[in-house]
Amino acid sequence: MSEATARTSVVIPAFNESGSIGQVVLDLLGSAPWHEVLVIDDGSSDDTAAQAASAGACVIRHPYNKGNGAAVKSGIRRASGAYILILDADGQHQPADASRLVSFLGDYELVVGARSPGSQASLARRGGNAVLNAIASHLAAHRIPDLTSGFRAARRDCLMEFLHLLPNRFSTPTTTTLAFLRAGYSVRFESIDAVQRRGVSKVKLGSDGIRFFLTLVRVITIFSPLRIFLPISVAAFSSGAGYAVWTIATQSHVTNSSVLLIVVSVVIFLIGLVSEQIASLRFEGRGR
Repeated sequence: MSEATARTSVVIPAFNESGSIGQVVLDLLGSAPWHEVLVIDDGSSDDTAAQAASAGACVIRHPYNKGNGAAVKSGIRRASGAYILILDADGQHQPADASRLVSFLGDYELVVGARSPGSQASLARRGGNAVLNAIASHLAAHRIPDLTSGFRAARRDCLMEFLHLLPNRFSTPTTTTLAFLRAGYSVRFESIDAVQRRGVSKVKLGSDGIRFFLTLVRVITIFSPLRIFLPISVAAFSSGAGYAVWTIATQSHVTNSSVLLIVVSVVIFLIGLVSEQIASLRFEGRGR
């Protein structure tokens, strides 16, 4: 395990986390011999950078707040380790779990710290995450127990392949998980218990929940378009065909609405089919 951690760059995005970042860095450095610990200060207005530096981290500063995803991308670009460990700056992730996630990177390209339901912040957030997990599992055709966990370890070279796809806000975990699965990489979800965070969460359940869902749809559309287009096509075709049968039985003719729905369903299916071929070509090109 110590050999894996010695090859790992720890990336910690932080925005106004002066109350917790120092202890987070100290706990990490005391738990294992990491290759480096990078704290990306995303334009904080408090002394987050100073606290992180005094604890022993290498600090990268953004001149203004760009977003959690932008901070993660800055850390990945600056990291020099073969492996990357990403965790939050609020103290909810435990150092022992950090070493455990990294230890699986010999067999897996991505290891996600999947939070147990009881350790997630609130009932509302648990419910929202459960809905997102269920939708993501269906669209990705793979069980995803925790789509939005920011606690994850990955091979740096694999992360670099998808760096251009990562958003600048809070949807980076969603994008990386789905991208790795679609690329055929081995992904492990390792159960962890998150502790109570220090300070106030920067994630807003309403607006960020909608953003997570839209990102989920966008990423699936990029990597597996038919998972989106086919159900819509089937629904349109079923509606058109069903309406046609009803009008033939009751009015002895087929309406323009029925024909339009059936034509639209065929067009949507063809668009999905072409998009699926483009997605396949993208991944064939990635391996060359």
